[in-house]
Amino acid sequence: MNIFEAIRKDHDTQRDLLDKLVETSGDTKKRDALFKAIKNELEVHANAEERHFYKPLISNEMMQEKARHGIAEHHEIDELIEQLETTEYDSSAWLKIAKNLKEKVEHHLEDEERTFFQLAGKVFSETQKESLANDYVGYMKEHI
Repeated sequence: MNIFEAIRKDHDTQRDLLDKLVETSGDTKKRDALFKAIKNELEVHANAEERHFYKPLISNEMMQEKARHGIAEHHEIDELIEQLETTEYDSSAWLKIAKNLKEKVEHHLEDEERTFFQLAGKVFSETQKESLANDYVGYMKEHI
């Protein structure tokens, strides 16, 4: 497995959780469980990705701006999660923020999968791609 496959696998998990989250309504155990799951998934994924994907890219001139952009999007996602945490589950605003989160995350995932991965594929050697995947997966297993 290479770093792109490892990250894409987690992206699929995030898409699935977000799809389910925006289908929930009210102050329910299901909404609470899904929100906690996606919050944890996004937080651990962002940390793993910043360490084992963006950090090795940031020193590359071609990728520096992309890496910074990706990290900035992680912060925007964090801010939306914080908004959800301070909004009542049964508030109409909660679902609106959750939908904004879903859009922001999906935009971020598409940026990575359609642009960053192709460019990073030219930067990393095959050995690096596998080594980064092992480090990334190890981090995810340890923290999820």
